[in-house]
Amino acid sequence: MAHQLPDLPYPHAALEPIIDEQTMRIHHGKHHAGYVSKLNAALEGHPDLQNKSIKDLLGGINSIPEEIRTAVRNNGGGHANHSLFWRAMARDAGGEPTGELGDAINETFGSFEKFKEEFSKTATGQFGSGWGWLVVSGGKLKVYSTPNQDSPYMKGDTPVVGVDVWEHAYYLKYQNDRGTYVDRWWGVVNWQQVNENYKQA
Repeated sequence: MAHQLPDLPYPHAALEPIIDEQTMRIHHGKHHAGYVSKLNAALEGHPDLQNKSIKDLLGGINSIPEEIRTAVRNNGGGHANHSLFWRAMARDAGGEPTGELGDAINETFGSFEKFKEEFSKTATGQFGSGWGWLVVSGGKLKVYSTPNQDSPYMKGDTPVVGVDVWEHAYYLKYQNDRGTYVDRWWGVVNWQQVNENYKQA
């Protein structure tokens, strides 16, 4: 199999009470696993694409053969987005970023609070399913949302941290209250990992 479901870096219940154990089990074990399986199925018969990284596949989405492009976009995007999402969270996390990322956020947005406000508003305001992102674009930090499983890699940007605002990410616990879910999600953001993502970007 070209692409594999990554293990969660913590137990399913680790992010309680902010993200419940049942949501994590379904989200990782069913949704993310489904994206990986459908991505691999789409790439069957395309050996030239099977060895490409997910970043390269999505970055070159317009050159993917038309008959599998939508499947690669949706399922490859879902795989890339969730792989980043799990690692950017941790038990007993939250707080504020320090180091290079903290400095860059203050410089770009004025303060962490202003960044947090813009990010939360963008994520909560995404119509329908999608993601809220902090990305590196042209060497600068930017906040935006993408619909469905579209990835910042498709725009040539590198995601630093993202929040999943598909209903399956929060509905069991928060029902239709996306705003409370996003507000509470800040309490599990693993800034150490996000800082690493920023350095690599």
